[in-house]
Amino acid sequence: MNPIHNKRLPHCIDKPAMSTSHKFSSEHFLNRELSLLAFNRRVLAQVADESVPLLERLRFLCIVSSNLDEFFEIRVAGLREQIKLNNHATDADGMPPHEVFRRVGEQTHKLIAEQYVLLNDVMLPALAKEGIVFYRRNQWSERQRIWIRSFFLREVMPVLTPIGLDPSHPFPRVLNKSLNFAIELEGTDAFGRNSGAAIVQAPRALPRIIRLPAELCDVANGFIFLSSILHEHVDELFSGMTVLGCYQFRVTRNSDLFVDDEEVKNLRIALQGELPQRHLGDAVRLEVANCSEAMTDFLLLQFELNRSNLYRVQGIVNLVRLMSVPDRVDRPDLTFAPFQAKIPKALTKRQDIFASIRKGDILMHHPYESFAPVIQFLQQASDDPHVVAIKMTVYRTGTDSVLMEHLLRAAQKGKEVTVVVELMARFDEEANLSIAARLEEVGVHVVYGVVGYKTHAKMLMVLRRENQGYRRYLHLGTGNYHPRTTRLYSDFGLLTCNPEIGDDVNEVFQQLTGLGKANTLKHLWQAPFSLHQKLLESIRNETAAAASGQPARIMAKMNSLLEPEIIEALYEASQAGVKVDLIVRGVCSLRPGVKGLSENIRVRSVIGRFLEHHRIFCFHAGGKQNVYLSSADWMDRNFFRRIEISFPILDTKLKRRIVKEGLKVYLTDNTQAWDMDGNGDYQIKSSRRRRICAQELLLREVGGTGTISSPKPDNLP
Repeated sequence: MNPIHNKRLPHCIDKPAMSTSHKFSSEHFLNRELSLLAFNRRVLAQVADESVPLLERLRFLCIVSSNLDEFFEIRVAGLREQIKLNNHATDADGMPPHEVFRRVGEQTHKLIAEQYVLLNDVMLPALAKEGIVFYRRNQWSERQRIWIRSFFLREVMPVLTPIGLDPSHPFPRVLNKSLNFAIELEGTDAFGRNSGAAIVQAPRALPRIIRLPAELCDVANGFIFLSSILHEHVDELFSGMTVLGCYQFRVTRNSDLFVDDEEVKNLRIALQGELPQRHLGDAVRLEVANCSEAMTDFLLLQFELNRSNLYRVQGIVNLVRLMSVPDRVDRPDLTFAPFQAKIPKALTKRQDIFASIRKGDILMHHPYESFAPVIQFLQQASDDPHVVAIKMTVYRTGTDSVLMEHLLRAAQKGKEVTVVVELMARFDEEANLSIAARLEEVGVHVVYGVVGYKTHAKMLMVLRRENQGYRRYLHLGTGNYHPRTTRLYSDFGLLTCNPEIGDDVNEVFQQLTGLGKANTLKHLWQAPFSLHQKLLESIRNETAAAASGQPARIMAKMNSLLEPEIIEALYEASQAGVKVDLIVRGVCSLRPGVKGLSENIRVRSVIGRFLEHHRIFCFHAGGKQNVYLSSADWMDRNFFRRIEISFPILDTKLKRRIVKEGLKVYLTDNTQAWDMDGNGDYQIKSSRRRRICAQELLLREVGGTGTISSPKPDNLP
């Protein structure tokens, strides 16, 4: 797959659509890729934290590997394309692509080496002490060997296709992130061939981890790796020849999709044509385990990589395969204590959710409060004869979403249902294509937004005929309509029937489905039209207030902070005396706490049991508090290449609640919070005095679960 078209760089190379001239020099901005690696170091730190339940630490280890896979597939692939094209364009940090690539290589090699040290020296021994053992070949008993050989002959060997390398059998097309084995051979086969090498690809249908029967183990949970079985029995695939070496390897490929916005006629058809090629993009990383130098050089040559792209690992080549283990082991004492998400008080007294919304806006704080009311909202809309139309955006929702079932039923009952499906949601494209097809089959109006702009806004609108005429009921959120991730991600959702906000949401849907100029919205800030400018105005209002001696304060929470103009405005606010508190989970290009530049800015990242996913913007100019929730991070892509919304919280009580639960509790956390310094380094915030853990407090006070049994719940989903 070649993602590069003549007209522009691939989407993975995020270049701003705005002017690249900056008020502050490049030294005042941190590099995006290096900041992303710093985030993964914070996640990896949870693996070594003995106060985290053991199986949750194993999940953390897998999460880092999964994150790094995507990092190579998208970010590193983009850097390689820039270098290949001799593109010298830089981001605000001023670091040229080749220098970013070099430093990324240094950092990722160190990070991956740390992962395997933790795996081999910490996690595997700790798991073994708890009766969870991954048997290596030299540990197999005779009875285990007999069972494993039978398993190989019965389940594994029939689906393997060994490929001997010779002029009539060229090197096979190795799929992205698949498990493969390079075999060194000696001898001559039945046809007189003696090429000395073969490739065995492990079919994806085969499990990567196999549980041994309980009667064969001296522990409660015994596992073996598929790779160990193949290593042990690979000679059975090459009768009469001598196997000199068998080496696991895995290649990571460029997985970014490219659809030419100027040439595409039908986005769905274009995407369907592009998806099959994702697994065969250009190679960007080669992982090998205990591989000979000769075979390593051979593999690098086949994938057109050099030594800087080589990662030698001390164990299995894909730690993500361990992700299934916690769910296969019945040890609740080694995982986080379960909790039951609470239903908001406003929805507990009456079954008619529309009547509840008419009483006043309803705020939901997931996962501490249940996502069930959103499902109920759509379910009632589907069944209510007074509802005439439903409109919804879908970015990520899963392949078996109950929400989609309600939409299907609504359409089958004759309601006007319109769904804006974002086909370009990375790594969810296939699922979204499937959803779109199902919806269209029952007469849902399915549209794909605006080509060139991802629809990332989270909106659900129900039009209901009532005595006074039509009334719009809305759900707006900071997170996806994905019932599973709402149990793992922290997000806010708002149910409202405010008529002016309803008008705004209707206008955004009109833009997405029709044609015409964007009208001015009463309350919503919308990307790509007003969001960036409104945020700049709000920051500058705080700056002006501070300069005139009035109260001024900025608090914000998001996943990423990258956009240069926003960062420069924050620097100017700090210099004017505005106190700025930023809770940025992942990537941050701003340098906090630098004398003369940003000493009034504090940045912290919270890594915990739940993935911190809120986007909250709070401004205090002149003593008036303005609180907005959003689907948008402060990034170039969110401001200029996505359709996003930021919506205000108008109810005073709900404002106070969001500030308390979404901002202030995280600013006082001294258990899971990492404070960032001006060099982009992070230190865990800890206190020997009263321990404050934001997520534990929210579980108790919002979820109402009482004391949490785990002393420090720190897991990313």
